[in-house]
Amino acid sequence: MRTRTTTAAALAVLALALTACGGQEEPPAGDDGGSRSAGTGAEEQDKARGAAGLPVEPSTTARYRFLEALDAIDRRISEPGTDEQAVSRGLDQCGSLKASPDDRDRLIRQTLERFALPAGLPDLNTPETGGKILDAVHEHLCPGF
Repeated sequence: MRTRTTTAAALAVLALALTACGGQEEPPAGDDGGSRSAGTGAEEQDKARGAAGLPVEPSTTARYRFLEALDAIDRRISEPGTDEQAVSRGLDQCGSLKASPDDRDRLIRQTLERFALPAGLPDLNTPETGGKILDAVHEHLCPGF
């Protein structure tokens, strides 16, 4: 079992535990209890990401599925300990995907460069691998682009 699987399970348990520790207090009238309050750092970050043409921070599930998709391509693309970097690169690629969705060849070249495959993993520096990573980005991190 990979560290990522164990980490994802631990995060899910932690999220449930934190939710359970929240107390029995009712949310204020008009608050659905699950929405972010105005002016929070997360909300401001999501607005900034949207203004930059990037999707909002992905859910834990979307992150996990994206990282698993990278592992299915080749485990070396996102080795344990580099998950955040891989997600960040994927989110950046979403911006490129949104800017020029019809230029797949260019997007594949950008994907290969963004994931540092020419220098770090030259044997994976192929249009086929770039296309698979690009498809994983699109499917899991920015399906609306």
